[in-house]
Amino acid sequence: MNSSIGIIGGADGPTAIFVTGSVGQTVLTVFAALLAVLALLVLAGRRRRRYLRLAPPGAVLVVLADQCVKALTVGALAQGETAPLLPGLLRLERVHNYGAAWSSFSGERWLLIAVTAVGLGALVYLAVRIVRHPLGVWALWLVVGGGVGNLLDRVRLGYVVDMLAAEFINFPVFNVADIFVTCGTVAAAVYYLAYYEKYDAKNWENANDGAHTADNGRG
Repeated sequence: MNSSIGIIGGADGPTAIFVTGSVGQTVLTVFAALLAVLALLVLAGRRRRRYLRLAPPGAVLVVLADQCVKALTVGALAQGETAPLLPGLLRLERVHNYGAAWSSFSGERWLLIAVTAVGLGALVYLAVRIVRHPLGVWALWLVVGGGVGNLLDRVRLGYVVDMLAAEFINFPVFNVADIFVTCGTVAAAVYYLAYYEKYDAKNWENANDGAHTADNGRG
């Protein structure tokens, strides 16, 4: 069955996205399209250090992909309801996560919001002021994009919408933001082990030296 997307609502009621037909097919189509645009940004950023300007919009695209898939899931599935996605690999299953990974710190909404916001601020500082290697820059901004996607859920809803359930292993249900946070974290670890000392360690030292100089000047 062909799928379609619609929007209902107005001034007297909440606006919602609804899906007719196969929600799994719609989710895959939307996610693949946004992922293709992100790949184009990565390729366009390979020349003349354009990645420094294109990585932040890439993070915005990650947030958009995450929120679109969540909206489609909420519009098509009730909490706990499932739908096919990639048979044998993944299915859609709407779950509300009130905690962090593996439902840890469940119910600690404002603590999770505060910790996430501080962590994202630190990553943005590193991406803007310290890291200049392409792998490190993209890794940090992908983590930021994923983190913002989940942070928006916590602020707006009080929980995170998860929808991707593995069928071949027993694993907690996750979402698109989690994918980018995980991939960005792995890429950041590779960057740190292989490239940080050679390319960017001096930037951290220069930043600290500048801070010390400013402090001495005030004294």
